[in-house]
This record gives sequence, C-alpha cells and structure tokens, in this order.
Amino acid sequence: MQLQEVSRRFDGGPPALDQVSLTVAEGEAVAVLGPSGSGKSTLLNLVAGLDKPTAGTVTVAGCRVDELGEARSARFRRDRIGLVFQFFHLLDELTVLENTALPARLAGVARGDALARAEALLDRLGVGRHARAYPSRLSGGERQRIAVARALVNRPALLLADEPTGALDTASGQEVRDLLLELHREEGQTIIMVTHDLALARSCASRVVRLVDGRVAEDAPVVAEVES
Repeated sequence: MQLQEVSRRFDGGPPALDQVSLTVAEGEAVAVLGPSGSGKSTLLNLVAGLDKPTAGTVTVAGCRVDELGEARSARFRRDRIGLVFQFFHLLDELTVLENTALPARLAGVARGDALARAEALLDRLGVGRHARAYPSRLSGGERQRIAVARALVNRPALLLADEPTGALDTASGQEVRDLLLELHREEGQTIIMVTHDLALARSCASRVVRLVDGRVAEDAPVVAEVES
C-alpha cells in the first residue's frame, strides 16, 4: 500500500490530510495514532476507496484506488480489502455463519463454498461454536472476532481496522489484541489499524505512525519492551 503526497480538503477548509506519503509493505502491521481531528479516519477512508484525495495518489495491491469509479471501488473493496469497525456492524437477523459468509456470497462464491470458508474461519478464530447463534446473544469480544472473520472471508490483501477495541471492555479488548497479533505474526496478514489503544499499538503493530494536524509527525518501528 502506498500513499504519495496525499492531501484531502473538505469545503475549502484546512486539510484533513496534508501531503502525506506512507508505504506499508506486505505482511506489515501499522498502527496509526493521533488526537481527534488529526486525519486518522480520513487516511483509512482513502485507503479503502471510501473517499478520494484532493491531491496525490493511493495505490493498494497494485491498483490505483484513487482512480476507481464508485462501482469499481466497491468491487475492489469487497475483493481486496477487509474492514473491521469499532461497532461490529453485524446483521442481527442473520446467524454468525451467515454474517461471516455474506461478503463471499456478494463476491459470487457459491453458497456451499462460502459457508465452508466462513465456518473454517470461525473455527480458526475460536468462535465456531457460535456459528448458528445470532450476534445479539454474544459478548462484544465474540462479536468483534466474528467481524474479523467476516473481513477475512474474501482473503483480502489488506485488513483495515478502525478502533477495533474502542467499544470493548478490558478483557474483550485483550482478546481482540491477541487475535490481531496472531493474524500478523502467524498468518502474515497486512494490517493498518487506527486506534487510541496504546496497548494495541505496542502489542500488535510492527510500526507506529503518528498524525498531527493531517501530517505525519512520527513513523517509527515498535521497540519491544525488555523485562528487567
């Protein structure tokens, strides 16, 4: 993923992002930190193709996302990007298994294959026993694990996580931190996460990018803490 001199302005005001250049290599996990209004969500939206830059280029998995029209951008996002949100966005009228399989079905995967792929992911992420349950009956940590499974079902090149522990209690947040760490270290999943959770950034990311007033103020590797 590469942003080159990317800026985004809204209604002629100050830039939400101001000439940001950023490269994320395959297999990297990057945490984007910064105060409210620093441009974190804008950056994520540009990478996902949910918004277009005022200037600069956005390239993901070899595709110029900033050049895609609305329909092609939606298809690219469905096929190549996994999205995890703070508030899960699961459909309460569908079972856990149906929620997880939905992106694959929308991508044209046969129903049986989509369900099999979803079931395998749920098992791998430790929530397979809830496959026939409905999301409203589950804990926040369990629902976020299911949201991650749904994001991974189309085998995305890039997983984008927007405050993935923000709505969770301490124990559930730790579950999600452990899951993202496993995906990064053991599965090699490329991840960009926007977070205020310093524990999440330090434990799951290999690199931290800090935004201030729409600019990159820091871009540095995470230094592992050594126990004395």
